[in-house]
Amino acid sequence: MQAILYVCHGSRVAKARAEATAFVERCKAKIDVPIQELCFIELAVPDIATGIDICVQKGATRIIVLPILLLSAGHAKHDIPEAIRQAARRHPHVDIVLGKPFGVHQTMIDIVADRIKEQTVPLDHESMVLLIGRGSSDPDTKRDMAAIARLLQENINVPRVDTCFLAAARPTLEDGLYEASRSSYQKIFVVPYLLFTGILMKTIEKKLRSLSSTNKQWILCDYLGYHPLLETIVKEKANRLLLVNEGV
Repeated sequence: MQAILYVCHGSRVAKARAEATAFVERCKAKIDVPIQELCFIELAVPDIATGIDICVQKGATRIIVLPILLLSAGHAKHDIPEAIRQAARRHPHVDIVLGKPFGVHQTMIDIVADRIKEQTVPLDHESMVLLIGRGSSDPDTKRDMAAIARLLQENINVPRVDTCFLAAARPTLEDGLYEASRSSYQKIFVVPYLLFTGILMKTIEKKLRSLSSTNKQWILCDYLGYHPLLETIVKEKANRLLLVNEGV
């Protein structure tokens, strides 16, 4: 029997955990698999090991582990695979298959574009976009964010798209805001490339409040959140892995 285990990041913020849970419930309704469970990498329960154990207890013989993560970094490359390795030793008869994070995907570009279009301020030749990522020491994170920025610039025809990071990578948030403030663009659309609310969003909001006295117009867009289009990516990834088992 097949199962899907959705792996979300986790947060101490109750609203963030609730957002993740609600998103996974919507995904479950779109995928025809008898066993579907949610777990978290950190800061929330159940953890990955428990999530796998629950699937096995419900009769799963093949578990598709789907990371609900934006980019490939430490969690996707190390933490989740290690948890799976440990689970495989406990459940040697169970086939555990690891999917990939959302990554550089056209639908992700569409979601960012939606967040920008939601604003009452229109994009024009005086506008630029500043994408703010969570950050990681993994070089793939910077590479993927740069690719997303290029695709976004092409898709929405904005003159400039910069990237910066909240932690563990450069340019930092402070660097990104400084460069934007020095630019010739009057309107800076700030897009938090984050899945959920929490401390990082508060950090961005605080930094922007400190810039309110400058001659620029700073437009803070909503974080990506669990946008409905993300459900299509999850369904696409799940179905691809489910079809593998059927020999398609």
